[in-house]
Amino acid sequence: PILYSYFRSSCSWRVRIALALKRIAYDQVPVNLLKDGGQQFSAEFKALNPMQQVPALKIDGITLSQSLAIIHYLEDTRPNPRLLPQDAKKRAQVRMISDHIVSGIQPLQNLSILQQIGEKKMEWAQRYITSGFQALEQILQHTAGRYCVGDEVSMADLCLVPQVFNAERYKVDLAPYPTITRINKALLELEAFKVSHPSRQPDTPAELRA
Repeated sequence: PILYSYFRSSCSWRVRIALALKRIAYDQVPVNLLKDGGQQFSAEFKALNPMQQVPALKIDGITLSQSLAIIHYLEDTRPNPRLLPQDAKKRAQVRMISDHIVSGIQPLQNLSILQQIGEKKMEWAQRYITSGFQALEQILQHTAGRYCVGDEVSMADLCLVPQVFNAERYKVDLAPYPTITRINKALLELEAFKVSHPSRQPDTPAELRA
C-alpha cells in the first residue's frame, strides 16, 4: 500500500492510526499542502484524487480517498483488530461520533476554508471547534467507557485524537470538556497513536519533530 499524506492533516492521521492498529505495512508519499502553492493541486495528484485532498491510499489495485471510506475498506478486508463494534447500537454510536467530527467540526477549520477566512481564521476555528466540542462532550458522557464508545478503540477514537490536536493548535480552551480530554489522553498512550502522530512523520519539519 502507498499512502499519500501530509504530516499535519487530521484526515491523513486517522488513516495512519488505522494502518498502525491493523499492522499494515505501507509506503508514505508526502503531499505538502502549503509548498509550491499546494502540491495537492498538481496535475499528477489530481489524476490520483480529483478532489485534490489528502489522504489517498493505493491498496489492492485500487485508489481510495476520503478517510472514513478508507477505514471502512480496511475494516472490511482486514478485520483485526476490529474498529467497528459488533453490537448494532454501539456501531451506530461509533459512526455518529465519527460523522459528528469529520462532517460537523473538521471541515469548518480545514486549511482551504481558513485560507478564505484570512486574518480572522483563529477566531473562526475556535468558534466552530468550541460549538462542536460542546455537543461532542455531551454525547461522549453517554457513550464513553475508557474510549469514545465503551472500552475498545473504534473508528470514533481515530477521529477524536486528530481533532483534539487541531483544537490545541487553535488554542481552544479544553477545560470545559473533561470527557474529551480524558479519552484523548488515554488514546495518546497507545503505540498506534504515537507512531502515527504528526510529530513523527517522514515529512515533519525538523522544528516540529518529537
